[in-house]
Amino acid sequence: MASNGENGRHQEVGHKSLLQSDALYQYILETSVYPREPEPMKELREITAKHPWNLMTTSADEGQFLNMLLKLINAKNTMEIGVFTGYSLLATAMALPDDGKILAMDINRDNYEIGLPVIEKAGVAHKIEFREGPALPVLDQMIEDGQYHGSYDFIFVDADKDNYLNYHKRLIDLVKVGGLIGYDNTLWNGSVVAPPDAPLRKYVRYYRDFVLELNKALAADPRIEICQLPVGDGITLCRRIS
Repeated sequence: MASNGENGRHQEVGHKSLLQSDALYQYILETSVYPREPEPMKELREITAKHPWNLMTTSADEGQFLNMLLKLINAKNTMEIGVFTGYSLLATAMALPDDGKILAMDINRDNYEIGLPVIEKAGVAHKIEFREGPALPVLDQMIEDGQYHGSYDFIFVDADKDNYLNYHKRLIDLVKVGGLIGYDNTLWNGSVVAPPDAPLRKYVRYYRDFVLELNKALAADPRIEICQLPVGDGITLCRRIS
């Protein structure tokens, strides 16, 4: 196992583990995640670690979780809102069958193109339709068209937290009954239980209320079953039941 360094912090750049023990998180990575991480995902993770905004990436353990989840539900038609360099997108693409499809949306194509050569080399780029720009107008158009209702097996959202509820209002119409929506960052650096006067980074404090509002709304939504997991920065899975 790799050394954790003098300060005991785990090795993964941009990590978002909520585990109290950094040594325990490093153990999970070194024992169960990194040894089974596909080479393209490892390559993209290492490329993304050099990005100044590397904290925005999906953690390796969450990428592994998403990859297995998609296989378990036999997903074929999926959507991703918030792509960054594409680590979670690659995890998804590698889990789907050869004729699987992903509608991927992000406001920044430049970040996506950092990971695109790796995605192409992995042989899964043909599964991805990337659209640059805000996702809400695209979702509104899809709903207006009428042909996309209940057509998605899985939707992953890791984007602007202040729009999560706006996404949910639309995505519940697009995911099939029995399908899943995954909302990332729903424990938001653990700030969801921080006292009002806790010293928080500005962006953490700004988005915290939106995350709290989302969590409350999802818990009360009768159209879904939910499961909130402390993987990465917290992910809430919503299974549409009506």
